[in-house]
Amino acid sequence: MQGSSKSAGVRKGSGFYSLVAATALSFLAACFTTPVTGRKSFNPFPIEDDKSLGAQSYEEVLKTSKLADSRPEYAMVKRCVDRLVAVADDPGNFEWEVHLIDDPETVNAWCMPGGKMAVYTGILPVTMDETGLAVVMGHEIGHAVARHGTESLVQQFGVAILLELLAGQHKEMWGTIATASITLPNSRDHELEADEIGLIYMARAGYDPDQAVAFWQRMAAQSNGAPPEWLSTHPSDDSRIAALKDNLKKARNIYAGKKGWKPNQ
Repeated sequence: MQGSSKSAGVRKGSGFYSLVAATALSFLAACFTTPVTGRKSFNPFPIEDDKSLGAQSYEEVLKTSKLADSRPEYAMVKRCVDRLVAVADDPGNFEWEVHLIDDPETVNAWCMPGGKMAVYTGILPVTMDETGLAVVMGHEIGHAVARHGTESLVQQFGVAILLELLAGQHKEMWGTIATASITLPNSRDHELEADEIGLIYMARAGYDPDQAVAFWQRMAAQSNGAPPEWLSTHPSDDSRIAALKDNLKKARNIYAGKKGWKPNQ
């Protein structure tokens, strides 16, 4: 009997360690390496979920938006995005798409998980030209390739709930999560990381990275009354500009070899 009990204990122990090993492997498989920065993050979402979540939310937003793709500015928006996407580190064959939304009061642009983008006409006076727009869209593409959207969902909704979702349960919650993905606050770390990625992408695409600092200085000039950084999910303009300046040397070196860049390069 003692031998039997000992044997059972060994089997139980082996099963436990096998479970631990399997769990560790699952966590390792869910680790994602962010392009450009090399940061490791835990993201159990398959890359296809980035695409489906973004596509669902995108469709809903476009239904209630006044598109301005027929305006002359759209050609610049599309050209800028195409140049940036051509040099981006696409983690999963994203279906990149961009629309111009007619809303002069909204100074904004965004890129959903999976590469679905929008630019509001209200931001164009601040970007001023295509290089200024490249600052914004490089940043937004940075969010997508870093998978900040689904990483934020992990943080917001908790790993346990997400694992149930990924196992195919509670599918009715996907609609709620998809809608929430556009309004979830981005952390200051995510914002600064997207800035860094975007700076490198605009340099790769042949846009002068020094203009990133100039753009954020213009944004700072019109953001009077903004809350202090510790009350905001976004970094202060001063913090953002300081971080960009820290990354300018690398970006300038890339840009120096990309002057005269053409779309077929």
